[in-house]
Amino acid sequence: MGKSKNTQGTTTPLLSVENLEVAFDSINGNVHAVRGMSFSVGEGEIVGIVGESGSGKSVACRSILGLLPSNASIDGQVLFEGSNIIGQHEDELRKIRGKQISMIFQNPASHLDPLMTNGQQIGEALRYHFNQDSRKARAEGIELLKAVGITDPEQTFDAYPHQLSGGMKQRVLIACAIACRPKLLLADEPTTALDVTVQARILDLLRTLNQERNLSIVLVSHDLGVIAELCQRVVVVHNGLIVEQGKIEDVVSSPKDPYTRMLIDSQPTIKVRARRARSGPEPELVPEPAAQPSNLLSVENLCVNFHTSRGLFDFFRRRKNSGLVKAVDGISFKIRQGEIFGIVGESGSGKSTVALAITKLVSPSEGQVQFHGKSIMKLRGDELTNYRRSVQMVFQNPYNSLNPRFTVAQTVAEPLLKHGLAIKAECADRVDELMELVDLSIDLRHRYPHQLSGGQCQRVGIARALAMKPEFLIADEVTSALDVSIQAQILALLERLRDKINLTILYISHDLAVVQLFCQRVAVFRAGRLVEIGPVDEVLTRPKEKYTQTLVNSAPQLHFSASLSGH
Repeated sequence: MGKSKNTQGTTTPLLSVENLEVAFDSINGNVHAVRGMSFSVGEGEIVGIVGESGSGKSVACRSILGLLPSNASIDGQVLFEGSNIIGQHEDELRKIRGKQISMIFQNPASHLDPLMTNGQQIGEALRYHFNQDSRKARAEGIELLKAVGITDPEQTFDAYPHQLSGGMKQRVLIACAIACRPKLLLADEPTTALDVTVQARILDLLRTLNQERNLSIVLVSHDLGVIAELCQRVVVVHNGLIVEQGKIEDVVSSPKDPYTRMLIDSQPTIKVRARRARSGPEPELVPEPAAQPSNLLSVENLCVNFHTSRGLFDFFRRRKNSGLVKAVDGISFKIRQGEIFGIVGESGSGKSTVALAITKLVSPSEGQVQFHGKSIMKLRGDELTNYRRSVQMVFQNPYNSLNPRFTVAQTVAEPLLKHGLAIKAECADRVDELMELVDLSIDLRHRYPHQLSGGQCQRVGIARALAMKPEFLIADEVTSALDVSIQAQILALLERLRDKINLTILYISHDLAVVQLFCQRVAVFRAGRLVEIGPVDEVLTRPKEKYTQTLVNSAPQLHFSASLSGH
């Protein structure tokens, strides 16, 4: 792994945050989000800030650029090149934003204007800070798209954000951020929820920008593996406080604070290595015994096609006709009763489409799905209703999959009432049982989704699915955007449910370490096809296919041996 030059020896750091305090005025009084944070970033240095959601990481970064809401109060100093920028007039801050200090945000889709082309958004900063005309801004923008690794920069420049993949949107956002050649880049969770291969490319891009432009970077993440891939120093934040900071290898190898130790121990890669260490040398593979649990679900030669166009922009500009996209192309696999079966692959590989076909939310063009040996393809009426009670799905984004107008109790009760599984008088007790089953405090029953954490929302989604007493649960990227500690809790919950109610689980993810830790067998998808399938340790430790090897090699790792000791 390439490292940029470290200039901590300089007298004046590029950025110095000193005793930063941030509080938000709310109906319940002041909420202290940042409490006395102090850290520095040298010229050409990459510093990581790690911590769970709500720890104050993003608030600290937004404070640097004055991007806090009106109900925020701020104290302390943020010195950039020796000058305090806290309390500066908005006109002065505008001269700094984009030109001296830039920021890339966690979700590019929500930070790119859907009504502006990508090129217009890249050129905005160039026109504002350098008064460039549209012709020069276009030429500069296309060069920037090349610099961030876009293979078709001219077409991407003229396209809109919705026409790009998640990784390409993130690259466009990085191009916007580096357009004016800033000295400091604040990168707030830039790879969260991205595929491991796309994540690796984004991290490589940031490393290249650091080395070629001497760009200082503050990388915010809840993933220590990502921080270890890129950063020289790390700042560990918990409840608005810095609990530890230092060189990345020192902090990871010999953590001084229990919270840092917990973050390290929660890393799936660490857990996988610890399990291997406990089990000793890997045994020779032997044929599986003849007696196996019966197959609960069988997918045979499944094909799903979508008719699509390249979008309105392409339709009107190039008069392209809509075409046929093969989202799933001849996939076959079987899932045994009581098994946790994993599916991995990049975005667009067909993982979620297969899940939707299993739940009959999309119709296959070819192939069969069998449940308990019976085809589901022609189920109608009561038969379909009964099938959907037996096969439930938990979705990736808990906030988007919950009705914002429903309380927790209303959300969990809805399927009970709709399907006649309980009368209204019985609902309250059944809701309490389901909440206890998923380790959700009954005190939360009258709260709305916006009043819950991400992990709590995900538990509500699981409780809603379990209300139907399913035999088969599809968990589609249910932990991809969660902190590692919350992720561990959700996975432990699903394992307990599997053991307690004999639940069979299809777990869809792009996180290979989580799949290796959680699943018995795994199928690897690429571009709608099945690449490889088998026992999880065999496939992800000794992959036979080149694509699987690429996925395994792209996953970020914590490399320091002392961190694996379990102390």
